[in-house]
Amino acid sequence: MTTLKKGDKAPKFSGTDQDGKTHELADYTGKKLVVFFYPKASTPGCTAEACDLRDNFERFQANNYELLGVSADSAKAQAKFKDKYEFPFPLLADEDKTVINAFGVWGPKKFMGKEYDGIHRTTFVIDENGIITDVITDVKTKVHANQILK
Repeated sequence: MTTLKKGDKAPKFSGTDQDGKTHELADYTGKKLVVFFYPKASTPGCTAEACDLRDNFERFQANNYELLGVSADSAKAQAKFKDKYEFPFPLLADEDKTVINAFGVWGPKKFMGKEYDGIHRTTFVIDENGIITDVITDVKTKVHANQILK
């Protein structure tokens, strides 16, 4: 599971968003970046988390933060999710799990007594120089912005 920790250099990643636009770590040099990984678009917890970030987007912008959501959903599912809830940030459609694996958030999970592999809801806060300043593994979906903007 997540081996990246505070003080580590963020992995160089490249992923495609809901509109087919490529996003790379280098695109965010000079800005703080919040990369939040969520299990599945349009599910209750993921919707609550992304809507909380949307509702606090101006606070993030005021503090020089960019936001990037990532799940293994298709670009079509991400586009539908983004449009329905009017998210002002891109959502990477990481179907081949390149970015997910680079950040180490894919692994065994348990739900209702069953074990399966999936995305662990995790948020990485990266500074202007590409250094991880926070790793949030205990995400509170309804107040996640406050966890990030302490």
